[in-house]
Amino acid sequence: MNLNVTETTLPGVLILEPKVYGDSRGFFFESFNGREFEAVTGVSTPFVQDNHSMSRKGVLRGMHYQIEHAQGKLVRVISGEVFDVAVDLRKSSSTFGKWAGVRLSAENKRQLWVPPGFAHGFLVLSETAEFLYKTTDYWYPEHERSVVWNDPTIAIDWPLAGAEPILAAKDAAAAAFTGAEVFA
Repeated sequence: MNLNVTETTLPGVLILEPKVYGDSRGFFFESFNGREFEAVTGVSTPFVQDNHSMSRKGVLRGMHYQIEHAQGKLVRVISGEVFDVAVDLRKSSSTFGKWAGVRLSAENKRQLWVPPGFAHGFLVLSETAEFLYKTTDYWYPEHERSVVWNDPTIAIDWPLAGAEPILAAKDAAAAAFTGAEVFA
């Protein structure tokens, strides 16, 4: 197997670390292998969309989810570093309203699997960061929802060092967790 898998505090949210082959020329690794992904996650759903964003330091994107056509996301960073977060929005889950965060960077080559039923977001820690993710369903703007990044009920410990994040208008106006639409 070319993947080291680490469970987070949220069942189903996994840190995937590919085996990297390096020498004086550089490195090589498989960033995705369907058979191995299915073996470690149990998910055989094909990915239908790839997304790529670039953001500058202090940008916080999230906490996004889709109430219908919920997306599983396999996320990674190809340039820079982010603090990536998943929040469990499955009302029937023992970890409902809990979060897990992990640093993803071009250097550590970690990936995070965020299953459907979770809100997702990230904070850019480096000067810039390029973020790639695969999704298990298409983006439907009419079904997109957001939970506010600093909701006191969830209490995500963002590594902001006293600074305010840079937010999109829709993220600044996101719903409180107590008023958010969630999954059964």
